[in-house]
Amino acid sequence: MRIISRTVIILSLVSLLADIASEMLYPVIPVYLQEIGFSVLLIGLLEGVVSFTAGLSKGYFGKLSDEKGLRLPFVKLGYLLGALSKPLMAVFTSPIWVFLVRTTDRLGKGIRSGARDALLAGEATPATKARVFGFHRGMDTVGAAVGPVIALIFLFYYPGSYTTLFYLAFIPGILSVLLIYLLKEKRKPVSTLGRGHFSPFSVIGKLPVLNTGS
Repeated sequence: MRIISRTVIILSLVSLLADIASEMLYPVIPVYLQEIGFSVLLIGLLEGVVSFTAGLSKGYFGKLSDEKGLRLPFVKLGYLLGALSKPLMAVFTSPIWVFLVRTTDRLGKGIRSGARDALLAGEATPATKARVFGFHRGMDTVGAAVGPVIALIFLFYYPGSYTTLFYLAFIPGILSVLLIYLLKEKRKPVSTLGRGHFSPFSVIGKLPVLNTGS
């Protein structure tokens, strides 16, 4: 049996390209936001809101993916939102618009993460899960390293051209979305576990109690 399957390779390349797009911008976003009038407090508030959005939405959309028995629609939508948000950051500079676009970007991460990991898990056996997820994580990390290098080289030759950089980041972002269309899936049996209203605190009571000693 082939350990690193075609699906794993494609999903890993998708993550690599998406991370290149994100990490091209992440180091320069605070500088860009200050240039368009954001205070340090407002930047901190923005990043707190978007991180909260990503974290909370992972649980909800992961549960929804289980209930629908589908993964790819969530993966496609999540990466598409992330790709589209990159150039939109440069379109308008009002605080409300920037909040909306950054939140959309992180919402996309929340939508896709659980479904993507479920696809990866479906390609692995108990004996190969570490290698499958390790390969994917390695490609993801390569993208996270390449993105800032591209941004640094671009800004070295074109200092202050942040708007153009946002547009350039759209290229690897949309390529990551197009790659997903090479994948196909069959609907899995739907999950009835926890069907109903989702609460981020609903799983707390189900966590095992650890005996840490005295």
